[in-house]
Amino acid sequence: MKFGGTSVANIEKIKNVAHIVEKEVKFHKIIVVLSAMSGETNKLQKYLDEIHSESSIENDLVLTSGEQVTIGLLSSVLKRKKINSLPLLGWQIPIITDENYEKAKILNIDKKRIDLFFKQFDVIVLAGFQGVNSKGFITSFGRGGSDTTAVAIASVLKAERCDIYTDVEGVFTTDPNIEVKAKKISQLSFEEMLEMASMGAKVLQTRSVELAMKNNLSLQVLSSLTKKEGTYIIDEKNLVEKEIVSAVSFSKNESKITISGIPDQPGISAKIFGLMSQNKINVDMIVQNISQDGIFANITFTVSSKDHDIAKLVLEENIKILKYKSLHTDKNVSKISVIGMGMMSQTGVAEKMFKTLANNSINIQAISTSEIKISVLIDEKFTNIAVKSLHDVYNL
Repeated sequence: MKFGGTSVANIEKIKNVAHIVEKEVKFHKIIVVLSAMSGETNKLQKYLDEIHSESSIENDLVLTSGEQVTIGLLSSVLKRKKINSLPLLGWQIPIITDENYEKAKILNIDKKRIDLFFKQFDVIVLAGFQGVNSKGFITSFGRGGSDTTAVAIASVLKAERCDIYTDVEGVFTTDPNIEVKAKKISQLSFEEMLEMASMGAKVLQTRSVELAMKNNLSLQVLSSLTKKEGTYIIDEKNLVEKEIVSAVSFSKNESKITISGIPDQPGISAKIFGLMSQNKINVDMIVQNISQDGIFANITFTVSSKDHDIAKLVLEENIKILKYKSLHTDKNVSKISVIGMGMMSQTGVAEKMFKTLANNSINIQAISTSEIKISVLIDEKFTNIAVKSLHDVYNL
C-alpha cells in the first residue's frame, strides 16, 4: 500500500492511514510505502535553491528527509493500536541503486531481508523515493518516486497487488477540473495507463507503470479519503471490454521549437537530436518539412517546458555547426491526446478527432501517434475547449 503526500499531509490524515492499514492487516502482512507530507519536498528544494546547492550527494540527503518523518509518525500510531510495525528507510532494506543522484535507477532489492523482517513484524512502513548506491550514499528516484518504490517492492515480493492511495478516487476519462462529466474508469491496461501518464495524467509516475507492466503486477489507484473501489490497472488480456477511446489527456507543460532553413543533408537530424540527448533533453513530437527546391528543411519538435531554455541555448551555441537560418520557440502550446486499446482494431478515430478540432476552429501544429494513442499540438488557449469537445465526441 502506497500513500502519497496528500494522504499523509497532517497528523489527522496519518491517523486515517493507520485506520486503513489496521483493517487490512487482519488479512495480510503489509508493506506501507509513504511519501513526505504534501508540500514538504518543495520546501526542502527551496532551501537548496536558496543556498544554490549543486552537490547531488547533499541534495538527495536533504530531499529524502521528509519521508523519514512520515514513516516514524505512522509506525508510532500503528504501535499505539497494538500493531506490530517497523519503520525503515531505503538503505535499511537495502534498495540498491545506480550512481545517478536525483534520478536513481533501482538495481536490486534484498528480498531475503524483507522476509526476515516479516518474521518479526506484520507491517513494514517504508520510506518511498529513496535508495542507496554502492558507495553507501543516499539516492532519490525523482518526483513521484514513491510510486516506483512501492511497485518495485511489490514486484520483488510477488505481491498480489499494489494499491496506490491518493487524493482522487481513481483514474478519470479526463481531468474533472476541466470536464465535470468526466467519469472514473474501472479498468485500464498497463499500456493505456502508460500513455496517459506520459501524456500529462499526474495520477501515477511513468516509471512505476513501466515497472508494473514488466512484472505483470496489478495496480489499483484509489482515494485514502473514501471507501470506494478505485481504478484497476491490469494486463491487457484481462480487460473485460476494450474501449475504442478510454480517455483524453492533456499537457500544458510543452514548448515548441522550430529550426528553419537547415541544409537538407543526411545526418542533420542526428546532429540536432544528438545535441538534445547529450544535454539530457527529452524530445517528443517531431515534424520535418522539406522546401520545394530540396535544398533546405524546417524541423519542429517539442520539449518539456522546463527544458525550453537549455534547448534554445544549445541550439544557439551550435548555429555554426547546424547552419540554420532562424530559430523560433513557443511556450504557449498544449498537447492533447486520445488514448484507447480499441484503436488497434477500429478505424476513424483520427478523422473524428481532427474533424472535432476543425469544427472548433482549432489549428493542429504537430501530430504524433502510436498504436493506442493520437496526440496533437495546439495553441494553449484552446486546451479546455479541445478536451471538452473530444470528451463529448467519443462519448466518454
